[in-house]
Amino acid sequence: MDYTIYISIDSNIRFGKPCITGTRISVYDVLGWLASGMTTEQIIEDFPQLSKDQILACLAYSADKERKVKVAI
Repeated sequence: MDYTIYISIDSNIRFGKPCITGTRISVYDVLGWLASGMTTEQIIEDFPQLSKDQILACLAYSADKERKVKVAI
């Protein structure tokens, strides 16, 4: 998935945290909801402006960031 379609960073929105484009909902918010046990359907029920693809884009963004982390040995 090309998460860049759904995730953007704007220094004027949420202090430059990565957010779902067109919203003030950060990737961190979505990941926190998923980590707390919410399902995609529950998140969409609470935030109907979100789509399943946007939520999956948050996971893809996180996975990509993790992949790019360099470990000092």
